Amino acid sequence: MLRTSGVRTLSAADVDDARALCDLDRVHNVFVAARLDEGLLGAGGVAFGLGGSPLRSMVWASANVVPVNLASEDVARYASRLRRGKRRFASLFGPADQTLALWNHLRGSFGEPMSYRPEQPLMLTSRSAREKTGVTPDRRVRPARRDDLDALVPAAAAMFTEEIGYRPYVGSDAVYRAGIARLVEHGRTYVVTEGEEIVFKADVGSLASGVAQIQGVWVAPSHRGRGLAAPCMAAVADLVEQAHADTVSLYVNDYNLPALRAYLTAGFERVGTFATVIL
Repeated sequence: MLRTSGVRTLSAADVDDARALCDLDRVHNVFVAARLDEGLLGAGGVAFGLGGSPLRSMVWASANVVPVNLASEDVARYASRLRRGKRRFASLFGPADQTLALWNHLRGSFGEPMSYRPEQPLMLTSRSAREKTGVTPDRRVRPARRDDLDALVPAAAAMFTEEIGYRPYVGSDAVYRAGIARLVEHGRTYVVTEGEEIVFKADVGSLASGVAQIQGVWVAPSHRGRGLAAPCMAAVADLVEQAHADTVSLYVNDYNLPALRAYLTAGFERVGTFATVIL
């Protein structure tokens, strides 16, 4: 029988050690670091770890499974612990080598994935990189306001549905709307509007250790093909650096060639590879 000794459930008492582990690579681990900073560990958030103080690795295992600093020899033990919990997860994602190794051990227990995305460029930008491209930031980009919510919620839902393949809520949109409102209240959603229509949006999905990870990038279908995304993303990067973090990152599906071109034009450069398995 495979031994899972040593893989333990982390508690709020482990937060400092878990944060220190995330900060070994603050760009790759910003999602988990942000969840820790939000106080979720032990308050609805589940994570497993190996080691005491310091931790040598961990796996965030709430709605999403996200590995942090997994060594190849530890993957099977984490997979056994995840299977033993008999929980359902929405996805696995994170550094490609760790995520795909973990999925290779789990695939027999979770069936065929809804979507398998093994190659997602992880990208960073800087002011100097943006200046080299010569892109002119679109100064219409601004932080979203509460009075944008009626237009922002359907725009965000459309982005989610395009990206994931199903709607983000069934029935009432109250919970979904509340989550979007929280991002707006913290100045973490950016938009371009024309009249009452939102034609561009982007969110700071995760924020920790001086790193902001941009997610939820969307251009209204009626405005695609006009070269809107690159100058808007350059402007978002400027605003995020001013308000939130010194490092701005994102990851993108390798098959989304228009998005890749837009990010490169906006001054984002590839620094690694993520992978996502949507269950």
